[in-house]
Amino acid sequence: MGPQTGERSKAVDTPNLQQGKQGLRRLMNDVGAWFPRNSEREAVTTEIRLDASPEAVWKALRFYEEIPNRPGPFLSALLPLPVRSEGEKTKVGASIRCVYQGGHLVKRITVSEPARLLRFDVLEQNLGIENSVTMGEGSYEIRPREGGTDVLLTTHYIGHLRPRFLFRPVERMLAHHVHRHILEGMRTLLRTETATVSEAHSLVRLAPAGGGPRSPAA
Repeated sequence: MGPQTGERSKAVDTPNLQQGKQGLRRLMNDVGAWFPRNSEREAVTTEIRLDASPEAVWKALRFYEEIPNRPGPFLSALLPLPVRSEGEKTKVGASIRCVYQGGHLVKRITVSEPARLLRFDVLEQNLGIENSVTMGEGSYEIRPREGGTDVLLTTHYIGHLRPRFLFRPVERMLAHHVHRHILEGMRTLLRTETATVSEAHSLVRLAPAGGGPRSPAA
């Protein structure tokens, strides 16, 4: 019988494997240093439908860097993993520091339309992949739909690896992996919050009237 999920998670975090992933990222970054800097901006958009209201999705955006789901091996091998974020994510002009394993990003909120649109610029990038990819503008667009909400996550970036016809599809695939990881994390957060609220409502319904047990009749 195979190992349990928890055991597999521990195996993923072994020091040797972490060093191997960091070595792969360093290799890609070193390869990028061979080429002149590119100036052509590219954009990748991923869409997902969530079983939640636009207001609930907007609330979940506050935690989009604090993802409960574990990333797949492809994503964790090529990009540092998010740890936490600091700052008010829905306030225009606010600077957000996003801490990753071995690096960080600093973002500035440029557009904040509650339950509709959140847009930001990347002001500072220190992830150890700067010779390969330069991150730019990003956005979350929220569209109400019957029975749920569509969320469109867009990333603008500049890829420096060449030849572009070879590396562009890889970059786009990686961007979609990152997007799906974030959006599925939001789905998990929303489901957890819904389950917690439902449980609280059930406890309220089961509680005796008057806040305590009734005395037996005399």
